[in-house]
Amino acid sequence: MPSTAPVIRPKSHPVNAHKEESPISYDINIPYVDVNGETTARTRYPEYLPTWDKMWFDPLPPFHYDDPALRVEDRSKPNLLTPEAKVTEIQPKIGTIIEGVQLSQLSDAAKDELALLVSERKVVAFPAQDLIDAGPEAQEQFMRHFGKPNYQPVSGTVRGHPGFHIIHRDGNKEEISRFLSQRTTTTLWHQDVSYEIQPPSYVMLGLLEGPEVGGDTVFAATDMAYKRLSPTFCSWLDTLRAVHSSAKMINHARLTNSLVRKDPVDTVHPLVRVHPVTGEKCLFINGEFITKIQGLKEPEQRWLTEFLMNHIITGHDFQARVRWQPKTIVIFDNRCTLRKSQPKLPPSLKSLPSTHRSKSRKKNN
Repeated sequence: MPSTAPVIRPKSHPVNAHKEESPISYDINIPYVDVNGETTARTRYPEYLPTWDKMWFDPLPPFHYDDPALRVEDRSKPNLLTPEAKVTEIQPKIGTIIEGVQLSQLSDAAKDELALLVSERKVVAFPAQDLIDAGPEAQEQFMRHFGKPNYQPVSGTVRGHPGFHIIHRDGNKEEISRFLSQRTTTTLWHQDVSYEIQPPSYVMLGLLEGPEVGGDTVFAATDMAYKRLSPTFCSWLDTLRAVHSSAKMINHARLTNSLVRKDPVDTVHPLVRVHPVTGEKCLFINGEFITKIQGLKEPEQRWLTEFLMNHIITGHDFQARVRWQPKTIVIFDNRCTLRKSQPKLPPSLKSLPSTHRSKSRKKNN
């Protein structure tokens, strides 16, 4: 099987020039800056502060993927949902909170059942997880059960763990104002790295620390959004294919003299994909990475994208809101959800909101 390990290039590799003294990167187009090392003194988790090591990631080769959810025989999930587990549904069709279960203690059979539960419920939250304090290696090892890691092209990572993507806010008012000078809101609905040949399937997010309020994440179920459309309209959508590209993001990073670790990737995906576990059809669309819907003229493409995104964004009856607390871990299905976060924007450096994310990749349907 071809290796998917990152290739370390020499510093002179012509990716772009990077300002080492003031590293700037972007998560969901919201900038953050590590200010003179001051955040290191304020956090209990300095090992998770983003770094910008000079690495170059070659294109991720396709690979055969066996979804662990398909190994489950007993759909009641007895290894995961033990008598100690307290299960609360956020909404009837999407979102589950499980208390009394430590992810660090799950057997392989329980992890398979977790994959099935995430496929069914789209997003599952686990409060008070000791896996948060187990360190990056233990967290990566946990996610390896669900697939191979994905490597982000422009954002900061945990040192020595290039498969980690760090979402870090330091409350820098100047950077926040610069971002909002071009936008009316920080809200951005998205799927992770849909431009890859095999985009992420299962994604883990964990809150290390943050302010007391803010930062909620809202998930929308794209299979339910598809079902709400008319059969005639769905039949047309089933025929369409879209080009997903990382070029805009990478070109922006190069123009702002930020670190780039990958060349742009363009991939054609169906606008409607069949979920490999549930068999449900899911809209596979977002407003960030789609550059072309094949066969449509530009005004038609713009109308269709805006219509579908508005349909998903306003469909509150097929959405679930996750409220974060430190040491909460959320695992969600990137194949059948869109999400948006309320960024935690503290007024100073008193708080360090951070999350870690590991991913598995699923072959395109």
